[in-house]
Amino acid sequence: MTAPATDLDDATLHALIPRLRRFARSLVHEPAAADDLVQATLERALVHGRSRHTPAALQGWLFSVLYRQFVDEHRRALRWRRLAQLFGQAEPEHAPSAERVTASRATLAAFDTLPAEQRALLLLVSVEGFSYRQVADTLGVPIGTVMSRLARARQALRVASDAAPGPTRPVLKVLR
Repeated sequence: MTAPATDLDDATLHALIPRLRRFARSLVHEPAAADDLVQATLERALVHGRSRHTPAALQGWLFSVLYRQFVDEHRRALRWRRLAQLFGQAEPEHAPSAERVTASRATLAAFDTLPAEQRALLLLVSVEGFSYRQVADTLGVPIGTVMSRLARARQALRVASDAAPGPTRPVLKVLR
């Protein structure tokens, strides 16, 4: 006989919402789409979360659900884009968001250039404080893969940060 599952309490879910939202925004870069991802994740938690026994297991499971939904939606969008191209419909162009235009920090700009998988790894380990084992379980990959991908992500972030233009020096002309 299995142990009875604990009910999800509002306090546990409310405490995780800012972290889930931050993770979702790092993946999709659009606040509305990130909120939709978080909402779908919380909906799944309310429907299926009773099978989780501890808050630690719930946290990892929610991040895993969010990431899987992001991957599924990304694949679905690519499929629809290919179908639209097949039938000759042009893809609408989107203007850059105000956040992207006004981003002033080189590290954040470099972070934006990384692929979603690298951003997810960096965010889970560096910001959320997940262990390599937790990240491996969350993303469904071996721990060695997490370590090698994380090393490549950190290297790519270093290269992108170094390539970002720094403050320019004024050019002085000698007048006679």
